[in-house]
Amino acid sequence: MAGQKDGGANQAIARTGWLRAAVLGANDGILSTSGLVLGVAAAAASPHIVLISGASALVAGAMSMAAGEYVSVSSQLDAEKAALSLETRELRQDAEGERRELSQIYVERGVDPALAPKVAEQLMAKDALGAHARDELGLTEETTARPVQAAFASAASFSAGAAMTLLMVVFSPRGLLQPVVATASVLFLALLGAIGARIGGARIVRATIRVTFWGAAAMAVTTGLGALFARLA
Repeated sequence: MAGQKDGGANQAIARTGWLRAAVLGANDGILSTSGLVLGVAAAAASPHIVLISGASALVAGAMSMAAGEYVSVSSQLDAEKAALSLETRELRQDAEGERRELSQIYVERGVDPALAPKVAEQLMAKDALGAHARDELGLTEETTARPVQAAFASAASFSAGAAMTLLMVVFSPRGLLQPVVATASVLFLALLGAIGARIGGARIVRATIRVTFWGAAAMAVTTGLGALFARLA
Protein backbone atom coordinates (compact mmCIF):
# COMPACT_ATOMS: atom_id res chain seq x y z
CA MET A 1 0.00 0.00 0.00
CA ALA A 2 2.83 2.39 0.88
CA GLY A 3 4.52 1.64 -2.43
CA GLN A 4 1.32 2.45 -4.28
CA LYS A 5 1.03 5.74 -2.41
CA ASP A 6 4.66 6.64 -3.17
CA GLY A 7 4.18 5.79 -6.84
CA GLY A 8 1.05 7.92 -6.98
CA ALA A 9 2.87 10.81 -5.34
CA ASN A 10 5.76 10.55 -7.82
CA GLN A 11 3.34 10.51 -10.74
CA ALA A 12 1.54 13.54 -9.31
CA ILE A 13 4.84 15.41 -9.03
CA ALA A 14 5.70 14.53 -12.63
CA ARG A 15 2.27 15.68 -13.83
CA THR A 16 2.63 18.92 -11.88
CA GLY A 17 5.96 19.60 -13.57
CA TRP A 18 4.53 19.12 -17.04
CA LEU A 19 1.41 21.14 -16.22
CA ARG A 20 3.52 24.02 -15.00
CA ALA A 21 5.62 23.86 -18.18
CA ALA A 22 2.43 23.88 -20.25
CA VAL A 23 1.14 26.97 -18.44
CA LEU A 24 4.46 28.77 -19.01
CA GLY A 25 4.45 27.75 -22.69
CA ALA A 26 0.92 29.07 -23.18
CA ASN A 27 1.92 32.27 -21.39
CA ASP A 28 4.83 32.73 -23.82
CA GLY A 29 2.55 32.05 -26.76
CA ILE A 30 0.05 34.70 -25.67
CA LEU A 31 2.62 37.34 -24.79
CA SER A 32 4.90 37.01 -27.80
CA THR A 33 2.07 36.74 -30.33
CA SER A 34 -0.03 39.54 -28.86
CA GLY A 35 3.05 41.75 -28.67
CA LEU A 36 3.80 41.18 -32.34
CA VAL A 37 0.16 41.58 -33.38
CA LEU A 38 -0.21 44.86 -31.50
CA GLY A 39 3.07 46.18 -32.86
CA VAL A 40 2.12 45.39 -36.44
CA ALA A 41 -1.40 46.78 -35.96
CA ALA A 42 0.02 49.99 -34.46
CA ALA A 43 2.12 50.40 -37.60
CA ALA A 44 -1.17 50.86 -39.50
CA ALA A 45 -1.06 47.43 -41.15
CA SER A 46 -4.28 45.93 -42.48
CA PRO A 47 -6.09 43.24 -40.46
CA HIS A 48 -5.05 40.73 -43.11
CA ILE A 49 -1.36 41.54 -42.63
CA VAL A 50 -1.81 41.47 -38.85
CA LEU A 51 -3.34 38.00 -39.03
CA ILE A 52 -0.59 36.69 -41.31
CA SER A 53 2.05 38.13 -38.97
CA GLY A 54 0.39 36.50 -35.97
CA ALA A 55 0.09 33.14 -37.71
CA SER A 56 3.75 33.31 -38.70
CA ALA A 57 4.65 34.10 -35.08
CA LEU A 58 2.68 31.06 -33.93
CA VAL A 59 4.49 28.70 -36.29
CA ALA A 60 7.95 30.17 -35.75
CA GLY A 61 7.48 30.36 -31.99
CA ALA A 62 6.21 26.81 -31.70
CA MET A 63 9.11 25.45 -33.74
CA SER A 64 11.58 27.49 -31.72
CA MET A 65 10.11 26.28 -28.44
CA ALA A 66 10.18 22.67 -29.63
CA ALA A 67 13.76 22.86 -30.88
CA GLY A 68 15.01 24.69 -27.80
CA GLU A 69 13.29 22.33 -25.40
CA TYR A 70 14.51 19.27 -27.29
CA VAL A 71 18.12 20.44 -27.24
CA SER A 72 17.93 21.46 -23.58
CA VAL A 73 16.30 18.27 -22.34
CA SER A 74 18.56 16.14 -24.56
CA SER A 75 21.55 17.71 -22.84
CA GLN A 76 19.98 16.88 -19.49
CA LEU A 77 19.40 13.29 -20.61
CA ASP A 78 23.02 12.99 -21.75
CA ALA A 79 24.16 14.20 -18.33
CA GLU A 80 21.91 11.66 -16.61
CA LYS A 81 23.23 8.82 -18.77
CA ALA A 82 26.83 9.88 -18.09
CA ALA A 83 26.16 9.93 -14.34
CA LEU A 84 24.56 6.48 -14.46
CA SER A 85 27.45 5.14 -16.53
CA LEU A 86 29.94 6.46 -13.99
CA GLU A 87 27.92 4.99 -11.14
CA THR A 88 27.81 1.61 -12.88
CA ARG A 89 31.57 1.64 -13.25
CA GLU A 90 32.08 2.59 -9.61
CA LEU A 91 29.75 -0.19 -8.46
CA ARG A 92 31.70 -2.68 -10.52
CA GLN A 93 35.09 -1.50 -9.23
CA ASP A 94 34.27 -0.82 -5.57
CA ALA A 95 30.91 -2.19 -4.50
CA GLU A 96 31.80 -2.07 -0.81
CA GLY A 97 32.82 1.58 -1.00
CA GLU A 98 29.57 2.39 -2.76
CA ARG A 99 27.64 0.55 -0.06
CA ARG A 100 29.32 2.66 2.61
CA GLU A 101 28.60 5.80 0.64
CA LEU A 102 24.92 4.89 0.37
CA SER A 103 24.81 4.02 4.05
CA GLN A 104 26.22 7.45 4.94
CA ILE A 105 23.57 9.11 2.80
CA TYR A 106 20.86 7.36 4.81
CA VAL A 107 22.51 8.36 8.08
CA GLU A 108 22.52 12.00 6.96
CA ARG A 109 18.83 11.69 6.20
CA GLY A 110 18.04 10.49 9.69
CA VAL A 111 18.37 6.69 9.58
CA ASP A 112 19.93 5.15 12.68
CA PRO A 113 23.70 4.61 12.10
CA ALA A 114 23.38 0.96 13.12
CA LEU A 115 20.47 0.38 10.73
CA ALA A 116 21.71 2.37 7.72
CA PRO A 117 24.29 -0.25 6.55
CA LYS A 118 21.62 -2.95 6.57
CA VAL A 119 19.24 -0.75 4.59
CA ALA A 120 21.95 0.02 2.05
CA GLU A 121 22.91 -3.65 1.78
CA GLN A 122 19.33 -4.81 1.22
CA LEU A 123 18.55 -2.14 -1.34
CA MET A 124 21.76 -2.79 -3.25
CA ALA A 125 21.05 -6.52 -3.22
CA LYS A 126 17.77 -5.85 -5.00
CA ASP A 127 18.90 -3.08 -7.40
CA ALA A 128 22.26 -1.49 -6.68
CA LEU A 129 22.22 0.97 -9.58
CA GLY A 130 18.59 1.92 -8.93
CA ALA A 131 19.31 2.61 -5.26
CA HIS A 132 22.27 4.86 -6.06
CA ALA A 133 20.46 6.56 -8.92
CA ARG A 134 17.53 7.41 -6.68
CA ASP A 135 19.22 8.22 -3.37
CA GLU A 136 22.63 9.51 -4.48
CA LEU A 137 21.92 11.09 -7.85
CA GLY A 138 18.26 11.98 -7.34
CA LEU A 139 17.17 10.22 -10.55
CA THR A 140 13.89 8.31 -10.83
CA GLU A 141 11.82 6.90 -13.67
CA GLU A 142 9.23 9.65 -13.20
CA THR A 143 11.77 12.48 -13.43
CA THR A 144 13.91 11.08 -16.25
CA ALA A 145 14.42 13.61 -19.05
CA ARG A 146 12.26 12.94 -22.12
CA PRO A 147 13.33 15.23 -24.99
CA VAL A 148 10.62 14.33 -27.51
CA GLN A 149 7.83 14.63 -24.96
CA ALA A 150 9.21 17.96 -23.77
CA ALA A 151 9.47 19.28 -27.34
CA PHE A 152 5.89 18.35 -28.24
CA ALA A 153 4.52 19.69 -24.94
CA SER A 154 6.29 23.04 -25.38
CA ALA A 155 5.20 23.42 -29.00
CA ALA A 156 1.61 22.48 -28.21
CA SER A 157 1.27 24.80 -25.22
CA PHE A 158 2.87 27.72 -27.06
CA SER A 159 0.56 27.13 -30.04
CA ALA A 160 -2.49 27.03 -27.78
CA GLY A 161 -1.57 30.36 -26.22
CA ALA A 162 -0.81 31.98 -29.57
CA ALA A 163 -4.04 30.63 -31.06
CA MET A 164 -6.04 32.35 -28.32
CA THR A 165 -4.57 35.66 -29.43
CA LEU A 166 -5.21 34.96 -33.11
CA LEU A 167 -8.85 34.19 -32.37
CA MET A 168 -9.18 37.68 -30.95
CA VAL A 169 -7.71 39.07 -34.17
CA VAL A 170 -10.20 37.13 -36.27
CA PHE A 171 -13.27 38.12 -34.27
CA SER A 172 -12.33 41.71 -33.38
CA PRO A 173 -14.70 44.34 -34.84
CA ARG A 174 -13.09 46.56 -37.44
CA GLY A 175 -11.30 49.44 -35.78
CA LEU A 176 -11.21 47.76 -32.38
CA LEU A 177 -8.52 45.17 -33.02
CA GLN A 178 -5.91 46.70 -30.72
CA PRO A 179 -8.07 47.23 -27.61
CA VAL A 180 -9.75 43.85 -28.01
CA VAL A 181 -6.48 41.95 -28.42
CA ALA A 182 -4.79 43.85 -25.62
CA THR A 183 -7.65 43.38 -23.17
CA ALA A 184 -8.16 39.71 -23.99
CA SER A 185 -4.42 39.02 -23.77
CA VAL A 186 -4.18 40.62 -20.34
CA LEU A 187 -7.14 38.56 -19.14
CA PHE A 188 -5.61 35.38 -20.56
CA LEU A 189 -2.30 36.17 -18.88
CA ALA A 190 -4.05 36.82 -15.57
CA LEU A 191 -5.82 33.47 -15.79
CA LEU A 192 -2.62 31.61 -16.58
CA GLY A 193 -0.79 33.48 -13.84
CA ALA A 194 -3.40 32.35 -11.34
CA ILE A 195 -3.23 28.76 -12.57
CA GLY A 196 0.57 28.75 -12.43
CA ALA A 197 0.52 30.15 -8.89
CA ARG A 198 -2.02 27.55 -7.83
CA ILE A 199 0.13 24.75 -9.21
CA GLY A 200 3.29 26.08 -7.61
CA GLY A 201 1.67 26.88 -4.27
CA ALA A 202 2.47 30.60 -4.57
CA ARG A 203 0.24 33.53 -3.65
CA ILE A 204 -2.30 33.76 -6.45
CA VAL A 205 -2.99 37.50 -6.26
CA ARG A 206 0.68 38.50 -6.22
CA ALA A 207 1.61 36.10 -9.04
CA THR A 208 -1.34 37.23 -11.16
CA ILE A 209 -0.50 40.90 -10.73
CA ARG A 210 3.16 40.24 -11.58
CA VAL A 211 2.33 38.36 -14.77
CA THR A 212 -0.27 40.85 -15.99
CA PHE A 213 1.90 43.88 -15.18
CA TRP A 214 4.92 42.67 -17.13
CA GLY A 215 2.72 41.32 -19.91
CA ALA A 216 0.95 44.66 -20.27
CA ALA A 217 4.31 46.46 -20.18
CA ALA A 218 5.69 44.28 -22.96
CA MET A 219 2.61 44.85 -25.12
CA ALA A 220 2.80 48.59 -24.50
CA VAL A 221 6.43 48.66 -25.65
CA THR A 222 5.73 46.76 -28.89
CA THR A 223 2.66 48.90 -29.59
CA GLY A 224 4.71 52.05 -29.06
CA LEU A 225 7.44 50.81 -31.40
CA GLY A 226 4.88 49.97 -34.07
CA ALA A 227 3.34 53.44 -33.80
CA LEU A 228 6.82 55.03 -33.99
CA PHE A 229 7.71 53.12 -37.15
CA ALA A 230 4.39 54.16 -38.69
CA ARG A 231 5.27 57.83 -38.12
CA LEU A 232 8.77 57.41 -39.48
CA ALA A 233 7.62 55.57 -42.61
